[in-house]
Amino acid sequence: MSARERTGQDRERTGQELAERHDAGADGELAGGERGQHDRVLAPFGRRLLRVTRNEPLGAYRMLWAADDGPEPDPGQFAMIAAAERWGAGVDERPHLPRAFSVARRSAEGESAFLLEDVGPGTRRLCELRSGEDLWALSPLGRGFSAAPAGQLTILVGGGVGIAPLAMLQDRLSGAGSDRCVALLGFRDAAHAQGASLMPGAQVATDDGSVGHHGLVTELLERHLRESSVPAVVRACGPPPMLEAVRALCARMEVPAELALEAGMACGYGSCFGCAVPRRDGGFLRVCLDGPVLDAAELEQVR
Repeated sequence: MSARERTGQDRERTGQELAERHDAGADGELAGGERGQHDRVLAPFGRRLLRVTRNEPLGAYRMLWAADDGPEPDPGQFAMIAAAERWGAGVDERPHLPRAFSVARRSAEGESAFLLEDVGPGTRRLCELRSGEDLWALSPLGRGFSAAPAGQLTILVGGGVGIAPLAMLQDRLSGAGSDRCVALLGFRDAAHAQGASLMPGAQVATDDGSVGHHGLVTELLERHLRESSVPAVVRACGPPPMLEAVRALCARMEVPAELALEAGMACGYGSCFGCAVPRRDGGFLRVCLDGPVLDAAELEQVR
């Protein structure tokens, strides 16, 4: 049975269960692409088989594009993706779990783009995909970024591959005619800093000083917050140490912030509790269901 022939069986087996886990409490009669009571775009039942259209090098990263007939996600929502073929550790071994990736860009032609870095066997297989091959995707999942209040400066703070949802957010803000947006991006070195080309006009910091500011992206953020003549809000995504530094800085300076904590997600559906994070008033938040974008003021600490 081919991958495309398995689509119907996959939808029947997993659709209702995944939809309930994904958006518990939302109206179960809503079709994919509509918004539930928690104001998020809902995924259609079951995963979809997407055809890869291009795979482009971007410094240390790859931009994987696929024709996508699903609903357009909000910036910050994510997809669980897997290669349709050779997705596993050999013929007699178990397949890899799908990987969670924020949608980095949505083209006018209906393509979704994912920013990838080869850091293990699953991401290596995704990086190998070429035009004409197939990709399984369940999306859009989770909660994305909210709009900033009118008249306020939006500061986008990204680190490494975590710049992906911020690229889409920048596109959305530009399309709405907003000129009150600043992008600050941090990378390890010059090869990774080539990812900044996704976000026109971004200011860059690198750990080794090879591009832009020699130091941390949060140093750029603190400077902007101190020098801004208008109220600002922060939207951030990146590795946990960077996000914790952003959270602490914004708390100290009383600046509203939203953080996309996508790095820790595993199953994507709220069943494994591997992405649970402590909330300030007690209890836990499941990043894949309550987030991945969370209000920084709700968090005790980003780990």
